[in-house]
Amino acid sequence: MSNIQFIVQPGGTVKGRIRVPGDKSISHRSIMLGSIAEGVTTVTGFLEGEDALATLQAFRDMGVEIEGPVNGEVTIHGVGLNGLKQPAKPLDMGNSGTSTRLLAGIVAGQDFDVTLIGDASLSKRPMKRVVDPLTEMGAVIATNEGGTLPMTIRGTGQKLKAIDYSLPMASAQVKSCVLLAGLYADGKTCALEPAPTRDHTERMLNGFGYPVSSEKLDAQQTKACLEGGGSLKACHIDVPSDISSAAFFMVAAAISEGSDLVIEHVGMNPTRTGVIDILKLMGADIQLENFHEVGGEPVADVHIKYAPLSGIKIPEELVALAIDEFPVLFVAASAAQGTTVLTGAEELRVKESDRIQVMADALQAVGIDAQPTPDGMIINGAEQSAQKGEIQSHHDHRISMAMTVAGLRAKAPIVIEDCANVNTSFPIFLDLINQVGMNVIAKEA
Repeated sequence: MSNIQFIVQPGGTVKGRIRVPGDKSISHRSIMLGSIAEGVTTVTGFLEGEDALATLQAFRDMGVEIEGPVNGEVTIHGVGLNGLKQPAKPLDMGNSGTSTRLLAGIVAGQDFDVTLIGDASLSKRPMKRVVDPLTEMGAVIATNEGGTLPMTIRGTGQKLKAIDYSLPMASAQVKSCVLLAGLYADGKTCALEPAPTRDHTERMLNGFGYPVSSEKLDAQQTKACLEGGGSLKACHIDVPSDISSAAFFMVAAAISEGSDLVIEHVGMNPTRTGVIDILKLMGADIQLENFHEVGGEPVADVHIKYAPLSGIKIPEELVALAIDEFPVLFVAASAAQGTTVLTGAEELRVKESDRIQVMADALQAVGIDAQPTPDGMIINGAEQSAQKGEIQSHHDHRISMAMTVAGLRAKAPIVIEDCANVNTSFPIFLDLINQVGMNVIAKEA
């Protein structure tokens, strides 16, 4: 793919009303569950980014008839739990860790062989975390040395065994993988997590009429369980706007003087709102308006105005609830008065890039005092936070978008390399960021 550069002019004031694209996590799951449900599932607000389209293509390759997407509308002709067919070739997951790890759970329950492959970045990401529980359930799986893609899951013709699995790390993808495999297991499968993570899979299974029980065992631990062998009934899903995409605009409005922005129809799932809690702790002026529920998921409009931010010690219990938003939260910290300290976020080192090191390098490149630590970062904020600079995004869409927002507090243009991956998660990002008052152009370098 050619090198797309973002050239960000300094300054700007963020104003207006926008709606960001649909939630990626929910878009993935709508295709997966709609495909293995009985009947025709309709989806509106589907995110037409490359990651969610990789999930859609995988199910087409396994024989599911899917119409669309057209303007975010998708129609899925479900084949039931046992109606998938052997694909003619390996399933290409592109850059999507969610597609790979969740799909592994569904494929483990089939009686045919499937190989999952991905791009260079995805092929470095750890898959042992899903291979271990699936193997415990009786699946036969081969990966590359080091537990990476390609991953081949063999159809043994045997039913999976239900397990009670304690997750070694807080990961919604691993929890979801175990629960989806549990659909194909004999008995009751449970996933016990050490800290709360996003619960879209549980909510959506319930929405498809498949009962999942969730209980809090203490302040941190939660346990989700389901019985194997039931069936999913087709339904309609209206995908809320992605809070991870909205986060770039929340921070943009929070750090540019005179800003006043409304972001409409944003998913307010309580397992995802860490970014709002953290910004409020820093002093951001955020109001939630027009609260309602869509398909089991809470949504609201986010109204955010400029207010001076202060550095904080980020509470560790919020880390898993804001894990994807840290690149742009680091930008908020760089524009805050005082020191912001993040700990307990070692998971950031195994995302699309090592987001701790890559963001520390990017912030330092524009003159910000950012010190990486093994499990987080220490950032000393400043009034004029960013100088000019040339930044390497390491093909990570969230780094590209976060550093675009940093231009609001810059003295001179910022050039960001390797931004083509923004299309994987947020195809209209540049249109919206310019619409609300920034000046950013993309050019092939």
